[in-house]
Amino acid sequence: MRNVAKQKILHHARPLYFLSLKSFLYIPAFDLNILPIRRLSQSFLSATRLCQFATLALALMAALAQADAQKLKRARCGVHPRNCCFISFLQRSAHPVSTLQSPQKQHQVCRDRRLEAGSTHCLSEKTTAWAGSLSRMDSLQKQDLRRPKIHGAVQVSPYQPPTLASLQRLLWVRRTTTLTHINEVWPNLFLGDAYAARDKSRLIQLGITHVVNVAAGKFQVDTGAKFYRGTPLEYYGIEADDNPFFDLSVYFLPVARYIRDALNTPRSRVLVHCAMGVSRSATVVLAFLMICENMTLVDAIQTVQAHRDICPNSGFLRQLQVLDNRLRRESGRL
Repeated sequence: MRNVAKQKILHHARPLYFLSLKSFLYIPAFDLNILPIRRLSQSFLSATRLCQFATLALALMAALAQADAQKLKRARCGVHPRNCCFISFLQRSAHPVSTLQSPQKQHQVCRDRRLEAGSTHCLSEKTTAWAGSLSRMDSLQKQDLRRPKIHGAVQVSPYQPPTLASLQRLLWVRRTTTLTHINEVWPNLFLGDAYAARDKSRLIQLGITHVVNVAAGKFQVDTGAKFYRGTPLEYYGIEADDNPFFDLSVYFLPVARYIRDALNTPRSRVLVHCAMGVSRSATVVLAFLMICENMTLVDAIQTVQAHRDICPNSGFLRQLQVLDNRLRRESGRL
């Protein structure tokens, strides 16, 4: 009788399977209808199921929390929206079917969260940069207050007199390609040689009214006032030698005044010449431009040399340097 009851219990046994997160859990249970302790077994089975479901829920919540942390970290690092597939899979497993979203909407959500995280980070960076710029502006304003301010005046850099070597280099580098007997180097002011000074018809044709001879003398260009008698030409002569030790500076101011008064006369033209028209006469023309036209020595050389090659000797250049320094000192630029 006992064997028959045992076989009946084993025949009516029904296996139950419960799904866990990692593996299948096989829990054999018997049909409790044939046992006398039915109510107690049913309550025990319900408690076991509740524990298993609670374990499953806790595991899912832990997985979702870890996924959210990884998503936030990737969003801050700028991960592409396609990397959100694993997160969306966990969200679909945790939520009902009615809350599932399309891939585009999921990517939009991930992008919005990345932008929110990035905007918070950028806001902090902008705030720090703005504070730094304010501090720099304050320091600049403080430094600006320390500087002396000159209202209504432009600060001019001090004039640096040229050296003799730089003047000689300027004279040799900037040279014209043509050389003629006479050239107009300034409006109505001509520079020429002895050949041009002796060609009276050519001078009258050019409209010359005043002649300045810087090589006057018996053994030099001996023209004089008698040579131009019977012509409308007015003569002014200086007996100067083309010698570095000759002091030509004593004639700078008188000749400059004579040329200025002649050019101020209507329809007047002035010729300044010497033997070659490159040293003595050129020095006098440079002195005129510096005294009457307020030019520096370098500006005067460049003005004249743009129309005719000139080459004052070293002694004349030193005298022009002294004149340049004196004029700049008187004008307050030196």
